[in-house]
Amino acid sequence: MQPANLFLVTIVLVLVAYGLGYTRSRSLAMPLGGIRHLKSLPFYYGARAALWCGIPALIVLALWAMFQGKVIQLLVIGSLPPEMMPASEGEASLLLSKISNVASGALPPGFAEPPVVEAAERLTALRQQSRWYMTVLVVAVAVLAGFFGWVRIRPRLNARAQVESTLKWIFFACAALAVLTTAGIIFSVAFETIRFFGKVSFFEFFFGTSWSPQTALRADQVAAEGAFGMVPLFTGTLLISAIAMLVAVPVGLLSAIYLSEYASKRVRGVVKPLLEMLAGIPTVVYGFFAALTVAPFISNLAASLGIDASSQSALAAGGVMGIMIIPFVSSLSDDVINAVPQTLRDGSLALGATQSETMKKVIFPAALPGIMGGILLAVSRAIGETMIVVMAAGLAANLTANPLESVTTVTVQIVTLLTGDQEFDSAKTLAAFALGAMLFLATLILNVIALHIVRKYREQYD
Repeated sequence: MQPANLFLVTIVLVLVAYGLGYTRSRSLAMPLGGIRHLKSLPFYYGARAALWCGIPALIVLALWAMFQGKVIQLLVIGSLPPEMMPASEGEASLLLSKISNVASGALPPGFAEPPVVEAAERLTALRQQSRWYMTVLVVAVAVLAGFFGWVRIRPRLNARAQVESTLKWIFFACAALAVLTTAGIIFSVAFETIRFFGKVSFFEFFFGTSWSPQTALRADQVAAEGAFGMVPLFTGTLLISAIAMLVAVPVGLLSAIYLSEYASKRVRGVVKPLLEMLAGIPTVVYGFFAALTVAPFISNLAASLGIDASSQSALAAGGVMGIMIIPFVSSLSDDVINAVPQTLRDGSLALGATQSETMKKVIFPAALPGIMGGILLAVSRAIGETMIVVMAAGLAANLTANPLESVTTVTVQIVTLLTGDQEFDSAKTLAAFALGAMLFLATLILNVIALHIVRKYREQYD
């Protein structure tokens, strides 16, 4: 049985355990000849039995699914003859890929060596055995643990305290998992970044003005030495993001002010959903629009004015990206402005201020923290966008401030570097992690600056 199906079976067993625990607690509460008071509600006795059934079974299922692939791979590799034993992790990965292709039928057995065919048969058998053992073990653990929780139900048992304590630990584990996942991402990126700087100098990466990460993957391969200057990438990222913000922030903020303060309910009910529909359009559609409509229009318009313009430009990518980001700024700003207490508006108008003065002097300062948060979210969205840049701005790492020329961004180069089969010991591939680390630091600095602005200009209201 597949892990997903087995998970559903476990959930069914948990529901059965809950029902049995609930029924047993009700039967204990009303024995023959009298009434016995329970320490907790029947719901908690059922929940306790369900937790006893589900938690051990799900832990076993998670551990088995986590380690079964690696164990099976080791057994398959160990069954190969000595002359076919891989000498490195790369060779082992390629050999396992070939064995898996034979086992799945993607590669006909006639095109593979006999030991590989035998290993593929063993791989299939081990997978079937693993699924069978996993099913039996998980179901057995669920049934036994659920039965143990069921038989221990007593009228004086404080099931509520046990259930709430268990749930508290589960919630803590979920929170800790999120924190540990973030820490794991940071440390993994930092580790690969340190490896990258062992191959490329720190000065070249931070101050180099040329980006061409083409290096030899093997000692016998002829290739360029490579240039790893990140300045053109961050320049292109900032240029496109700035253009997007010049489009998104004024349009989004002014539309939010109009919809929240000036538009009638009928107009707001029509315009706001239409504006938010822009957020549901896939980015690849925006990319098509930028590449097939906006970029040629800008190129032709520049040519008619006697200005040289590339067929793929930062202006086209940034402009369309700004249109895509408008709903983020508008929707969040609108919600924040509407959250300002009505008493502030009424007090300002009662003192003789006009509606526009009330907006500028009262509502906007009160809503500034939320508006800054929306703008920050829009900036992060612009920095992380990839598809529009690929289709409208190109892949050329040009160091320029001209919005009519082709540029590229950090995210685009990360995707380019990690596309296809890569050797993770080369500077070319490790450069993607270094770029990711720098992008993380840039976003962190951006958050700190935004927090400083919010604290400096935030108004406090009782």
